[in-house]
Amino acid sequence: MKDKFSVLKEYFGHDSYRAGQEQIVDSLLSGKDVLCIMPTGAGKSVCYQVPALIFDGVTIVVSPLISLMKDQVGSLVQSGVAAAYINSSLSPNQYAKVLKNTVAGKYKIIYVAPERLATPEFLDVCEKVNISLIAVDEAHCVSQWGQDFRPSYLKITEFISSLSRRPIVGAFTATATDEVKADIARILQLHNPFMITTGFDRPNLFFGVEKSNSKPIKLLELVQERSGRSGIIYCATRKTVEDVYLLLLDNGFSATRYHAGLSEDERRINQDDFVYDRKPIMVATNAFGMGIDKSNVAFVIHYNMPKNIESYYQEAGRAGRDGENADCILLYAPQDVRTNQFLIENTEPNPNLTEDEQRIVRKRDLARLKYMTFYSTTSDCLRHYMLKYFGEKSSTYCGNCSHCLSNFETVDITIDAQKILSCIAKTGQRFGKKMIIDILRGSKNARLLSLGLDKQSTYGLMSDQTEKRVRDIVDYLDEKGYIIVHGSEYPVLKLTSASHNVLHSNISLLMKIVKQQEKKSVDAGNNFNSTMLDALKQLRKKIAAKQNVPAYIVFSDATLMDMCKKCPHTPDEFLGVSGVGKAKLDKYGKEFIDVIVGFDSENDN
Repeated sequence: MKDKFSVLKEYFGHDSYRAGQEQIVDSLLSGKDVLCIMPTGAGKSVCYQVPALIFDGVTIVVSPLISLMKDQVGSLVQSGVAAAYINSSLSPNQYAKVLKNTVAGKYKIIYVAPERLATPEFLDVCEKVNISLIAVDEAHCVSQWGQDFRPSYLKITEFISSLSRRPIVGAFTATATDEVKADIARILQLHNPFMITTGFDRPNLFFGVEKSNSKPIKLLELVQERSGRSGIIYCATRKTVEDVYLLLLDNGFSATRYHAGLSEDERRINQDDFVYDRKPIMVATNAFGMGIDKSNVAFVIHYNMPKNIESYYQEAGRAGRDGENADCILLYAPQDVRTNQFLIENTEPNPNLTEDEQRIVRKRDLARLKYMTFYSTTSDCLRHYMLKYFGEKSSTYCGNCSHCLSNFETVDITIDAQKILSCIAKTGQRFGKKMIIDILRGSKNARLLSLGLDKQSTYGLMSDQTEKRVRDIVDYLDEKGYIIVHGSEYPVLKLTSASHNVLHSNISLLMKIVKQQEKKSVDAGNNFNSTMLDALKQLRKKIAAKQNVPAYIVFSDATLMDMCKKCPHTPDEFLGVSGVGKAKLDKYGKEFIDVIVGFDSENDN
């Protein structure tokens, strides 16, 4: 019988498990349900794929996206695992063939779209085979409180209940609050599950927030610095996607785009262009991403601020899945907050929720937006802020975010804060952020004048300061709880109980402001032969093209880099490369070894 270590090495090319993986594998092998929260790129798939290869029967993986299934099955087949998928992309003949092969016991792992679980043909097949394990990927989709609720996921429970024998059930996701975790366990009816959250930190990711007067100029600068690398640029709306896409094309960058306004064929072609490295940059709405398993994404730029930290973390996490250094940068502008408020307020009602539930969801969405806004405006360590949001303790200095790489000076803002709070109080707590800033800066805004607000005692008190400076202090007061933004359609600033201590000089307020920001190097800084790496990439590209699969499915960039570092000359040495299993050694070992030996021979001469 195969054990968990030999399977890990033979099929996936790894000598040891990452944090949390072995505990999850052990729990499933012992017959226990699991609920696993692991960050994107941390190796969730291995947690159910290893048990699947040890169990006698077949494992069913419920997955939400066709692209994810194709990638996962492609990778498994490359690694010598008998796998297939069932979704709407199959023709009737292909579908029938997969079902027939399933009954014949030809597959160890089958990926299934949730919509297919309830079909009579599939249910009939399931009664004829031994299902050892059901793995639910992107399990947060089952919860109405999750950011990606999908009603089709509710079919999973019905499917499990319909089986004559209940298999082991594992639920896997990258992000889930305590509330969502409880929802997953309840809806999927997990039996006393082993629950694990391995930690949300991705040390290889650099997090940055850029505040610029011109997003287009800043974006071009960031993309130029990362020229030749693969990246995703997320935008809030279809129109912005089109604008950014044209901006990149006009400036000579190879890019493609993805949003719901394109035809299904165009979306598929554009996605393939990105995944197969024909076009290195993808500009997209959040419709693109969940399930994208492209390992060599070197940067993710958010052109607009997302609606919540959960979405931001998940989208940013599509970078650096191969473990190499990658950048996650947010371009922030105050208008982003107003855009998101509008989108939340005008979201199409969910027919699966009551009016009261709709109101609760909207209120929570606005609260999540507030935390996302704080992330965008804070001067504290960005990684620490994000991990704290997910309930994880961490150092207040990470050394790998834009704030930790900045030189700050601490300034006393007590008097400025008093001016702002006084202005809010004396205008009856009836106005929003922009009007309060305009009053304090002595603006001649027509509405301000028509309301007689230029007669207020606080009018012009901060006329010597820039709008950005005043706004930064207002954001700081909001983040620290000295004011709150009340209302959604017409938000106004209101004082809190903590305001009293500031107004009456009982405390002093100190705020960090950026004095100088270090330029982050985008050089990978790897110590190996880059010419050899280029040659290995060319060989990989040729093999991938011949097999019509994405290049990273043959070998990831991280595996090629490890080849360059270890320079294997024999099959045994090649097996020592991270990401090389027996199947890939047999398929590709000789060709890659020949390239490496050729380079070493040239260097010896």
